[in-house]
Amino acid sequence: MPFAIVLLAGLAHALSVAWPFAWGLTAGQPVWWLQMVALAVLVWQLQRAPTWKRAGLLGWTFGTAMLVGTFWWLYISMHTYGGLAPVLTVLAVLGLAVFLASYYAAAGAVFGLLFSRSRARLLWRALVFAALWTLAELARNTLFTGFPWGAGGYAHITGPLAGWLPVLGVLGTGGLAVLLAATVGLWRGALWKEAVALVLVASVLTFALPWLAGTSASAGKLSVTLLQGNIPQDEKFQPGSGVPLALRWYGDQLLAASTSLVVGPETAVPLLPDDLPPGYWDALRSRFNQAGRAALLGIPLGSLQAGYTNSVVGLKPDQATVYQYDKHHLVPFGEFIPFGFRWFTSLMNIPLGDFNRGAVGQPSFDWQGQRLAPNICYEDLFGEELGARFIDPATAPTIFVNVSNIGWFGDSVAIDQHLLISRARAIEFQRPFVRATNTGATVIINHRGEVTHALPRLTRGVLVGEVEGRTGTTPFAWWVARFGLWPLAGLCLLLVAAALVLRRRR
Repeated sequence: MPFAIVLLAGLAHALSVAWPFAWGLTAGQPVWWLQMVALAVLVWQLQRAPTWKRAGLLGWTFGTAMLVGTFWWLYISMHTYGGLAPVLTVLAVLGLAVFLASYYAAAGAVFGLLFSRSRARLLWRALVFAALWTLAELARNTLFTGFPWGAGGYAHITGPLAGWLPVLGVLGTGGLAVLLAATVGLWRGALWKEAVALVLVASVLTFALPWLAGTSASAGKLSVTLLQGNIPQDEKFQPGSGVPLALRWYGDQLLAASTSLVVGPETAVPLLPDDLPPGYWDALRSRFNQAGRAALLGIPLGSLQAGYTNSVVGLKPDQATVYQYDKHHLVPFGEFIPFGFRWFTSLMNIPLGDFNRGAVGQPSFDWQGQRLAPNICYEDLFGEELGARFIDPATAPTIFVNVSNIGWFGDSVAIDQHLLISRARAIEFQRPFVRATNTGATVIINHRGEVTHALPRLTRGVLVGEVEGRTGTTPFAWWVARFGLWPLAGLCLLLVAAALVLRRRR
């Protein structure tokens, strides 16, 4: 029975990050209270576990259900577009979830080891569990290139904890949510002193929050055109169908756009510049050599000898060389093949490759008083990497530009989840995001994380709007630019170490 309860709680956690249904709650939106209820249920079961081993298995069950419920849509890319057999695809998705859930199993096991049959104060146990869970989230964020998709903090871009994002970031805010949820899950008997202490601390912190979060200032407005080609994913790289369609449609829209900036999605131009039809590249260069016109465009670059990159090029008047941003955080199995897994990728009919990796903190694209910072696909998932650009306020981005193609995952909740990731980054850094994608979500997000303009998903269209750049440095941007996620990891490790020392003294 405990495992069934925990399994359902894990699935509820997955639903909380982006509600996938058109009934009950708002589809595509986070449900912060459901995330906290799910974690409270887990902690409630962990404290009842008779041994640390049972606690570890409960954590593993919760983590596996949570992760399968979060990224089940990998099935679409591997089976529908990759041609992998259904049974192998299910095993692959489940295997990834089971592996990543081992971090949460470790968190549960250590919690059981520290506090089984313990009379430690409720708030201390809750604090240590929050530290353990945050360490598990940090491990998933970092180890083996990292895949923190669906981290609990994304459920809190709305709700009472959203104000902590510019201070603590998604992972830190998620840790605060775990602390509150664990307090409820561990509740036993008349603990009015702990309740009063928690309310007082929460009140003081909430009062101080506006001062802690700082402010940002306007850097002026920029008119933008965002392109969404909706090229069918199974045709996108086919020379007889998707490639000519993409070249024609994106080429026409780039030449016709009348705003200050036009943005095309990841691999909008699916060919290397040298492989384009005669005159195609020259026409684009000529168009954006005119006063008041610039473009950011996804395109592969490189050569067989030098290697290839998944890149964004920037075109504007009077530039000596074309601006180039190369994707840093490559997708395993899609843009590089992990050691020992070539046999697995050979089973799928997906255009895979080993791309060269760009540097962290590459220069922004300067245009009309704005510093535009491109990121490609799921790079906006890694706030610590985007934060590296904020070490110097004079060169920090004023606008983030995400170019993506998640057509690999069909009309699934992956589109909603990715949009929420960009919204969270906008709140963390108090910077607007513009997103140009192949199938959605193509949107303009302001510095408060609000979507101000949007195209319907899975349609071919052009989004025209205005975005306001921002300056200023949030506390999160300041500390993550200098230290990465180590301050958060160090605090959590310190709490766990203290708990281990106290346990030995008992």
